[in-house]
Amino acid sequence: MNRYAASISQHPVAAQAVGELAGSVLEQLDGRTIDLVVGFVSPHFAGASEDIAGVLAAVLEPEVMVGSTNAAIIGSGREVEDGPAISVWAASFDANTRVRAVDLDESPADPTHSETRGSDDDHTLVLLADPFTVPVEGLLRSISERTPDLQVIGGMASAAAGPGGNRIILDGHARDHGAVGVVLAGSDPVTAVVSQGCRPVGQPFVVTDVDGHYVRGLGGRSALERLQELAATMSEVERDQLQRGLHVGLVVDEHRVEFGREDFLIRGVMGARADDGAIAIGAQVEVGQTLQFHVRDAIAAGADLRAMLAGLNARAGLLFTCTGRGRRLFGTDGHDAAMVADLLGPIPVAGGFCAGEIGPVGATNHIHG
Repeated sequence: MNRYAASISQHPVAAQAVGELAGSVLEQLDGRTIDLVVGFVSPHFAGASEDIAGVLAAVLEPEVMVGSTNAAIIGSGREVEDGPAISVWAASFDANTRVRAVDLDESPADPTHSETRGSDDDHTLVLLADPFTVPVEGLLRSISERTPDLQVIGGMASAAAGPGGNRIILDGHARDHGAVGVVLAGSDPVTAVVSQGCRPVGQPFVVTDVDGHYVRGLGGRSALERLQELAATMSEVERDQLQRGLHVGLVVDEHRVEFGREDFLIRGVMGARADDGAIAIGAQVEVGQTLQFHVRDAIAAGADLRAMLAGLNARAGLLFTCTGRGRRLFGTDGHDAAMVADLLGPIPVAGGFCAGEIGPVGATNHIHG
């Protein structure tokens, strides 16, 4: 049977924190061989990432270890948004699960990456990447073309606001670029839960005119006109939400008659053009797609996550949440981590705030955020 462990340390001295983490993981796994370690390191320890990775690799001796630096760290039902923290998640698998490291050291603009191809029973790739050096959308397209049944989950490092500041960890080493991952193969499933945290407003429209990333026509009229009509029907509270967090949902399966929360890929509205009434979308949109305006608010985001987690039975979990959530969205500490603990129980969980989250919507892997 698979065994899991997770631990978090907020000790300000890296060596002490690593000692606490390693001791806790070893105790929880009770001497079993460790197959996989996933680590999340706060910006305070970015400069010590190489040492942290080296010691954890030497002490825990995992077959594969991956990690990243993140703006905030998750573990033990809490989210550490201020101050130093390191969180570690470990797994000891039985014979039904195998792991294989994936090292995408250099990521070209049109990635091909044969490293993601393996055996026929590969089912999940956990991917951690630097947002400044990896074209993730192109990478995900390439993976889908080569291995359409491979589920990809993970997140983008978020400890730095510019190139060179993040750290990506593979086994006992850390670097400031590229992507790393671990492919899980075998019969034991991994369930991906993608909570996009927005609610639809108004009605869906068919896209009738586009100009690159600009949507000019919705249902035969200008997109800006449709948006203005929607705003006119909203309450003052809803209009405030629209002004603070306007998004669109793009339907991923046009064969459905009705669209629910899980049928939309959420993308941000980046701006508008007054001359032709076009709105700029953070995605390439095609004529004939169905689009509906969405807004983000704390109540909707919390309700969506709760609905996605309800009824799940998990023995362990990795949590990749958005830098736009946490205290900034909910006004309180530890919202997402506490909800996971409340609904899934006291299972080993670790994670971090990401500059973009990776997970499937429908049958396709996407970058979110």
